[in-house]
Amino acid sequence: MNSAMSLPIPSAVGSLEAYIQSVNRFPMLSKEQEFALAKRYRTGNDLDAARQLVLSHLRVVVSVARGYAGYGLPQADLIQEGNIGLMKAVKRYDPERGVRLVSLALHWIRAEIHEFVVRNWRLVKIATTKSQRKLFFNLRSLKQGLQPLLPQQVSEIAQQLNVSEHDVVEMEARFSGHEIALEPGASDEEESHAPIHYLADDAGHEPSQILEMAERERLQTTGLEHALSGLDERSRRIVEARWLNEGEAATLHELADEFNVSAERIRQIEQKALGKMQAALS
Repeated sequence: MNSAMSLPIPSAVGSLEAYIQSVNRFPMLSKEQEFALAKRYRTGNDLDAARQLVLSHLRVVVSVARGYAGYGLPQADLIQEGNIGLMKAVKRYDPERGVRLVSLALHWIRAEIHEFVVRNWRLVKIATTKSQRKLFFNLRSLKQGLQPLLPQQVSEIAQQLNVSEHDVVEMEARFSGHEIALEPGASDEEESHAPIHYLADDAGHEPSQILEMAERERLQTTGLEHALSGLDERSRRIVEARWLNEGEAATLHELADEFNVSAERIRQIEQKALGKMQAALS
């Protein structure tokens, strides 16, 4: 919010529990206090008044961010994005309209978090072709255990899903993460630190933790398929064309021509569909 955007507020980076405790200590404002502070900021650009409005509503951001936990994104990042939305709401708030700040803030907080989720949703980005999406939705359930697939298993899964063995191997690699060199290359500087220097896991993971993480990943994988199945045919077509397209994402105007409606109508359908998917995943 111009200079108000740089107002010092608690950071969710670090101990999340400590952050939540700190924001819950900021007092809630009465209707009269909120009106007076908003008036001071709106008429006199009083940044201290804006800061008090932001601090008193940080707990609202935490509450909203919890509703987006099902996307596998760090809670601290969701809160930070929500805080940006809160500050935008404070900037736009007009106390003369007779509406409490929280009503406007909820809209902007959700909008910022929603945009962040769409930009970073790993489930959408990991599969870019039809065969990859088919594998994305089925590979984890077809794998037996957590070990890498054997050649025989790769062949069986490829036949079962009618995809190439190459696609099976590639998707499994995507699930496992990116390949990096453990040892520094010949061209690396002497002072560089390759992963081999710090990959030791002193804490380790118990079998129960490994199984818990595997189950969480399985639920996230099947969650997208479940969310899409709850949409009507037009809404699903729009979401897939905009976010799950094999090549370039379709534009609002292209879809407007396809369905013979306005681009704004397509945008409304898209937002409603994404909101419905969000609720299903939550």
